[in-house]
Amino acid sequence: MNNMNLIPVYPEIFLLIATSVVLLIDMFVSDAKRYLTYYLTLAVLAVCFVLTFGAFQSGETVYTFHNMFVSDPLSSLLKLVSYVAVAMTLVYSRRYVSERGMVSGHLGGEFYPLALFTLLGQMVMISGSNFLSIYLGLELMSLSLYALVALRRDSANATEAAMKYFVLGAMASGFLLYGMSMLYGATGSLDLIEVTRAASSGGINATVLVFGVVFIVAGLAFKLGAVPFHMWVPDVYQGAPTAVTLLLGGAPKLAAFAICFRLLVEALLPLATDWQQMLVVLAVLSMAIGNITAIAQTNIKRMLAYSTISHMGFMLLGLLAGVVDGNLFSTANAYSSAMFYSITYVMTTLGTFGVIMLLARSGFEAENMDDFKGLNQRSPWFAAVMLVLMLSLAGIPPLMGFYAKLSVLQAVLGTGSGQIWLVVVAVLFSLVGAYYYLRVIKLMYFDEPQDSSPIVAHLDVRVLLSLNGLAVLVLGLWPGWLMDATTTAIVKTLTAFLGRVVQ
Repeated sequence: MNNMNLIPVYPEIFLLIATSVVLLIDMFVSDAKRYLTYYLTLAVLAVCFVLTFGAFQSGETVYTFHNMFVSDPLSSLLKLVSYVAVAMTLVYSRRYVSERGMVSGHLGGEFYPLALFTLLGQMVMISGSNFLSIYLGLELMSLSLYALVALRRDSANATEAAMKYFVLGAMASGFLLYGMSMLYGATGSLDLIEVTRAASSGGINATVLVFGVVFIVAGLAFKLGAVPFHMWVPDVYQGAPTAVTLLLGGAPKLAAFAICFRLLVEALLPLATDWQQMLVVLAVLSMAIGNITAIAQTNIKRMLAYSTISHMGFMLLGLLAGVVDGNLFSTANAYSSAMFYSITYVMTTLGTFGVIMLLARSGFEAENMDDFKGLNQRSPWFAAVMLVLMLSLAGIPPLMGFYAKLSVLQAVLGTGSGQIWLVVVAVLFSLVGAYYYLRVIKLMYFDEPQDSSPIVAHLDVRVLLSLNGLAVLVLGLWPGWLMDATTTAIVKTLTAFLGRVVQ
């Protein structure tokens, strides 16, 4: 039991036990009292937030389970945002899942425990410091999401989306496992610290390492939905119930950033020159195909799926700008900008899908672009919230999305004149992407409504959605504290990691 400090793992242990308890309680709850599962789930997230906040305040890096698990400022910050993202998802989804029988009748309340198990997988991924623990977290998250996508067994679209997601997700896992096995064969270790030491020693066959990097980058691109591994994203976003689409497009993107950071920046930092070239291709293709294809979409969930692809390309720009000719002088700026971008994307996506579910009702999904016609006449306030969110996604000042894009572009410019073309490409495709966001605004404000039915929502949804839109505006005007938090987390985490490498 040596090196088995359980204190850093308290949030994960509590979440596992609490999720199992919630699942058991739900078995004995009648449909009329299914709200109990909902409130218990939010209480679990609140306790997890409190447990993690202490580690975040301390700012210390603690390794446990023989370096398989790490609690550091990066993991603590991402977990805190993940709790908030999942809680917001559940609040937005409450009426939606109830009206569609996803938490009642023969289906029970599995939506909430599966959402918590998804979060548990993300937490393990975020804190993984070993190929094995990272992969276990990834599979726990993925298997829970497969079940959630297929939760509506009466929907052929949901079943088809789940099958596509499962098959392509298994392929992505295969790529990652094969890449990890090649790195294990070359370095003789699954520990990220040992892999970094071995890769930087110069005594290993470089060909084997590069092949391992290729398969790992391909697996990560699948999970991010980056081109050319993006084919599952639009089909799953459209086919899954909107509540599950939000769960899929929200907090897991933070875990995706974390796994990219752990595998590429920490474990494979000595091979940065190799994986940076691959990320350049993935980023440019994702921004190009994501933005151009989104223009042709009439289904807003499918449009947001292609938008996600383009945003993941932008996030990759920040990751590839961290190392310049072997120097780490721009590391903090680049990786913190990518992290800030991920958080910004999650916040705006939560609000966007929250508005979509606000307009939906029993028997009506509000998935088509035309469903947003005349929203300003039906509800000026929520039309204004959607306006803020769309402009933020488009990167229009002074909103949060503008500052996120600006910080990434500044990081790329900081790498030298050789990458100016990347900045030009990113700006051009951002201009292309602005079109389909502005089209939603045009429908809301300049078209006559096709539906005059009242917009019904619980008070908590209305308040939270309003706060969501205001947060995007306020953090665009005053982004400094969040940017400082991400920069501090990156610097402290990398300093502690590299310190253990050179020990």
